[in-house]
Amino acid sequence: MAEVTLVEAVAMALGRAMDEDPTVLVLGEDVGRDGGVFRATEGLLDRFGPARVRDTPLAEGLIAGMCVGLGAQGFRPVAEIQFMGFVYPALDQIVNHASRLRNRTRGRLSCPMVMRMPMGTGIKAPEHHSESVESMFAHIPGLRVVIPSTPSRAYGLLLAAIRDPDPVIFLEPTRLYRAVREEVADDGAAAELDCCYVMREGSDLTLVTWGAMTRETLAAADALAEEGIEAEVIDVATLKPLDEETILDSVGRTGRCVIVHEAALTAGFGGEIAARLAEKALLSLAAPVRRVAGFDTVMPLPRLEDAYLPGIDRIVAAGRETVRFQ
Repeated sequence: MAEVTLVEAVAMALGRAMDEDPTVLVLGEDVGRDGGVFRATEGLLDRFGPARVRDTPLAEGLIAGMCVGLGAQGFRPVAEIQFMGFVYPALDQIVNHASRLRNRTRGRLSCPMVMRMPMGTGIKAPEHHSESVESMFAHIPGLRVVIPSTPSRAYGLLLAAIRDPDPVIFLEPTRLYRAVREEVADDGAAAELDCCYVMREGSDLTLVTWGAMTRETLAAADALAEEGIEAEVIDVATLKPLDEETILDSVGRTGRCVIVHEAALTAGFGGEIAARLAEKALLSLAAPVRRVAGFDTVMPLPRLEDAYLPGIDRIVAAGRETVRFQ
């Protein structure tokens, strides 16, 4: 069992999947010789050769289109988009073809592709490198949207995504790539998709989050505990389809909920979770559901990135106010 970072866990999962299944291919910009912009595919070209690890032109639409064709013909392509902000040219293929292929062919064809990409802040680049538009993908029927928050979860969820018979958008939080190390066994065990993970138990308040914001949320829960407020922390992990039962069960016990995400507030996925709580847990709520999120502005890069992010203080304040609401 090795102690690895999240990006190393991604590389480990890719290698394991390619060892086990010759139909798994890796493609994208600089994924071969350079090992990807964050080195998530480093060494795969030497291990598996250019027939299975392919550098592509700088054309995200082409990358997505190749995945659709390969998936329809029995392969399991895993594509890398260098940054989430670069994915927009690929949306035509993702929305109009990958997500619809099973339905369009009445089940005769499927599209078992995975599209990996870094998401969110972390490198303070000039622009197009810090987007968090996961709610856009979650809105598209036919797509599964997965966001790991730890190295072990990245390993297991990526293996599960590659083995899934339908298209998966696999979003990797940039800030977590090398933030922590964790022991991960390269045993080929997939994690369960379509479920939330309870990262911390509590009885007074439910904090719901995903991706890189799990770190700040857990730290906020620790700070709230010092004030006598025990917060349960839920990592959504799979946004689509959403495991609402885990969230509803927690809120049913605590009666209070704060949703935390890095993406801009308006139309963020936190609004979807809040709506489901209003529909199915209204009588359990002792206080309004609150959201702590990014601001409704273009990311103020590079110098104001930290000011944009929801910090521990904002989460603690929202939790405190929710618990004290009468």
